[in-house]
Amino acid sequence: KSEEQVLLRKSSVQTIGEEQIQNPYTELLVLKGHQDIVRFLVQIDDCRIASAGDDGIVFLWNAQTGEKLYELHGHTHKITAIAAFSSSDVTEEKTDLIITASADRTVIVWDCASGRQVQKVSCFHSTVKCLTVLQRLNVWLSGGSDLCVWNQKLDLLCKTSHLTDAGISALVELPKNCVAAAVGKELIIFRLSPSNNGSEVWNILEVKRLVDHQDNISSLVSVNDLTFVTGSYIGELIVWDALDWTKQASECNFWDSSVHPDVQTEIKLSQSPHESSVQHLTSDEECVFAAVGKGIYVYNLQMKRVIACQRTAHDSSVLHIEKLPNRQLISCSEDGSVRIWELREKQQLPAEPVPTGFFNMWGFGRANKQANQAAKKMQENTPVYFLELVGDLIGHSSAVQMFLYFGELGLATCSADHLIILWKDGERESSLRSLTLFQKLAQNVFPQVTLPWRTWSGPECSALRGGKRRREGQRAESAGLWEKRMAL
Repeated sequence: KSEEQVLLRKSSVQTIGEEQIQNPYTELLVLKGHQDIVRFLVQIDDCRIASAGDDGIVFLWNAQTGEKLYELHGHTHKITAIAAFSSSDVTEEKTDLIITASADRTVIVWDCASGRQVQKVSCFHSTVKCLTVLQRLNVWLSGGSDLCVWNQKLDLLCKTSHLTDAGISALVELPKNCVAAAVGKELIIFRLSPSNNGSEVWNILEVKRLVDHQDNISSLVSVNDLTFVTGSYIGELIVWDALDWTKQASECNFWDSSVHPDVQTEIKLSQSPHESSVQHLTSDEECVFAAVGKGIYVYNLQMKRVIACQRTAHDSSVLHIEKLPNRQLISCSEDGSVRIWELREKQQLPAEPVPTGFFNMWGFGRANKQANQAAKKMQENTPVYFLELVGDLIGHSSAVQMFLYFGELGLATCSADHLIILWKDGERESSLRSLTLFQKLAQNVFPQVTLPWRTWSGPECSALRGGKRRREGQRAESAGLWEKRMAL
């Protein structure tokens, strides 16, 4: 018992019992094939995904059945980036493609329908670390020691000069044909200019360099056409205007609470600098969700403050986080776990504030009586949220690198244990199996009655149980056949 108490004192991570009522993922499929760390998953369409990692192999899977569709070989080193896009040539049918970049300094375009290699480019001077598809311009970008713009046929349209040996770590599309590139501590804004005379020659122009970060930028996400957000390895999070590229708000991991006490956009995310790296960012229209060290944070863009956090969401660093449509979050970690959280509003208690250190709304710095009353009034009128653990998915034996959410089809996770797991809604899968069995029984009992799979729901099932048949003569024939079989 004493050892258990010591372990409990050391870990403040939330736990949940075996009965996870709000966790629908009670069934799983394990997909094997990779021979090394699986780092990337990308969605091709509603039921197909591609996986890639350090073995240099790309697999295409059916996300519903777990069937392996294709195994794509072409790279000789680990894969460093992957992206999916659709060919939209007017003269051709829609073609689903994926692009992969590798440490072998090549980029390959694959046809998802046939699994064949469409094109391979090996003219890069360094490893391509990120790929971004600009569907609106019908081009895609590769980021390494320089920024290159390509068309669907893999013709090089234009490129920048050598930027840095470290290379571009992240790219995001901005309005007005612009992109933001993370290069070390700097954020470089480029503008793409298609040719006016119809030729394949494009121009790429550096418009601005933003040097507000004090450490290398680790994550970059576009919120909407007006806002994008960046995060760094020392816990800085900056909200930017996507049109004029000015800083709108920022959170800094200054562990000294006296830093910038009068600046309302300064926030402390973590007390420990070595656990404050912003590993991943995602967003919806209202909030930015940040994986910071072992914790997850919810930052409201309108309020310009963190409205909820779980400082120790996992035992190790959180590597990926996504927001679901139903006010739920999913996070995965180096500790091998995948957790489901629900954002809930807390009942107002006068003495219970949001996590400490956010802005100076709790009375940091100089304050008079009137300011204290205003802050107290704001505190009382501001809703307080918290993250409640509603599900814990245990299946991987090593770090879970990322995941994809497929709605009713479930969840796909990839890991350093070389595995991909498809997590399924147990109730839905059970219902589908029951309907399949019901259909087979009905075909055996009523061989002349053909009911399409998609019609077997609700009213149709009730009609079958009641023996209702609207086709003329079908009811009598089915009843006679049933009596003969029962007699036998």
